[in-house]
Amino acid sequence: MTPRGEAIASEEYRRVTDDVLSAMGPSGPGYRAGLTVTAAMILLGAVAWGFQLIYGMGLAGYTHPIMWAVYITSFVWWIGIAHSGTLISAILFLLRAPFRAAFSRSAEAMTVIAITTAAGFPVIHLGRAWRAYWVFPYPNERQIWITFPSPLILDIFAVSTYLIISMLFFWFGLVPDLAAVRDRSAGWKRTIYGVLSLGWEGKDRQWKHYRMAYALLAGLATPLVVSVHSVVSWDFALSILPGWHNTLFAPYFVAGAIFSGLAMVLTLLVPMRSLLRLEQYLTISRFEQLAKLALFMSLIVTYSYAVEYFTIWYQRDPTEQANLLFKVRGDFAPLFWIMTVCNSIAPLAFFWRSIRRNLLALFVISILINIGMWLERFVIIAGSLARDHVPYSWAPDGYHISLVEAGIFIGSLGWFLFWFLLFAKRLPVLPISELKHDMLKEHREVQAMRIGEVGAARGGERGV
Repeated sequence: MTPRGEAIASEEYRRVTDDVLSAMGPSGPGYRAGLTVTAAMILLGAVAWGFQLIYGMGLAGYTHPIMWAVYITSFVWWIGIAHSGTLISAILFLLRAPFRAAFSRSAEAMTVIAITTAAGFPVIHLGRAWRAYWVFPYPNERQIWITFPSPLILDIFAVSTYLIISMLFFWFGLVPDLAAVRDRSAGWKRTIYGVLSLGWEGKDRQWKHYRMAYALLAGLATPLVVSVHSVVSWDFALSILPGWHNTLFAPYFVAGAIFSGLAMVLTLLVPMRSLLRLEQYLTISRFEQLAKLALFMSLIVTYSYAVEYFTIWYQRDPTEQANLLFKVRGDFAPLFWIMTVCNSIAPLAFFWRSIRRNLLALFVISILINIGMWLERFVIIAGSLARDHVPYSWAPDGYHISLVEAGIFIGSLGWFLFWFLLFAKRLPVLPISELKHDMLKEHREVQAMRIGEVGAARGGERGV
């Protein structure tokens, strides 16, 4: 690169750092209003849970045979969103996707926050939350070991394993950017960011080991995420209940997790693009690439639906067929068809380029997908429990969500959004080092093209 090119590149690198770190500056009234609303949602959820702790699980609306409903549905939904964040970031890194830098940091932060949100629902579902430590495998004075085949134990291992890997992957990717924040901070902030950046100085030796370790973490996270969400699907597939006993659930749940995660990334980043003034980096073209991925995952999820329904028809099991017909035509029919429209019909709009490049359309469709994926989990869980092998135990009129359940779910949404808003102002929302690396790559490609054009022109002149 010529000296003039190096000077231009250096100026652009400085501008990237300024733009990303400026998003961490003073917050406006819109941001403060968002924090206030999400804090109020958290308070609502806390009050609802407090009533449940005082008056018992009867407030949760549980009625035999549907004893798994909103809490387990929300747990699986949040776990799916959590799994997809690191998976999206890791896979796009391994594939060297050029648009990864725009979404990777937010996806990784979304993962850590969503998995902490999901971890609360098994505790809420237990009822006696103060006894939650009983599900952990530790030596105790009663000499009683836990029941390892229990879904609760599977969830404990799945959540704890994934949380550790996700936090490492998220924090490790932040290290170079935390050093940039440290160098522009003073006082106690400089001390905190200095500790978190692990003394990063940006030396060649550090970058060599950093890239190697980051690639190893990405390679470890990808199969781990797939296996962990498969374990979550076994909460249901290991049973003999119609609608749950299905070998398709492992890949089906993983595809749904990626699908819901892509939708949540769109839901979060479309408004954040304007809120933090990052239009230059969160470009329409990059959102279009994300919409294409969402369309692809929607087709896979729709194919999974078709395979599940075909299998039920082909095996001629009257119990399985009755369970499916109940979901299609019974009390759960409205939720079933809303789920189908949100997950299989609405994303087809992404086939049109004008829709993929329309931010309002992206935002609306992403919200529909989030709703559809929650309803999908609810129909699978509660709808299957409503119709089992014994007609005597069938639920007479489906399931009605109670106010306490709705309040706790709203509180979980507030918890997630509150911490994501804090992340957007306390940490760099875009990977500065990766943006500079992509910019350098573009400069080199442009320079190589110019050299090639000059060489071709000189060769033509000599030929003449």
